Amino acid sequence: MPKVGILMGSDSDLPIMKKAADILEQFCVDYEMTIISAHRMPDIFVDYATTAQEKGIKVMIAGAGGAAHLPGMCAAMFDLPVIGIPIHTKSVGGVDSLYSIVQMPSGIPVATVAIDGAANAALLAIEMLSISDESLHEKMKEYRKTMKQGVLDKADKLDKLGAADYIKQM
Repeated sequence: MPKVGILMGSDSDLPIMKKAADILEQFCVDYEMTIISAHRMPDIFVDYATTAQEKGIKVMIAGAGGAAHLPGMCAAMFDLPVIGIPIHTKSVGGVDSLYSIVQMPSGIPVATVAIDGAANAALLAIEMLSISDESLHEKMKEYRKTMKQGVLDKADKLDKLGAADYIKQM
């Protein structure tokens, strides 16, 4: 049963949204991904958002560009956590998307990550799920240890090689 729903308004968002799917797969978290438009197919969208919990979805990740209504509409109809990903737009670089998602009215929260921040959206979803799943929590702690060690290894390499040689190897 999927625990996370990944939604996007257009297939042009797929390269970004795939980053969320990749992280969820790395943590062995079940998900489903679909293209759905709150504007162009409101009847199908409403059905999806109002029945997602029945399908086992505990967290929704919704990516949207421009007016970016998808995450907010999900939050209005799905009473579990929704994480919005503002998608970069050509006209104003995704700031329009960011403002649309982050400025939700009181009572309808949407957790919002950086523009094109799908990996962080998945990590946030995993953290939410790990509240009631100790094995997932352990995986998250191990992931963070691995990230820390990666930075320490790079710092050590920089110290040993010096900046000029380190940069040459990049």
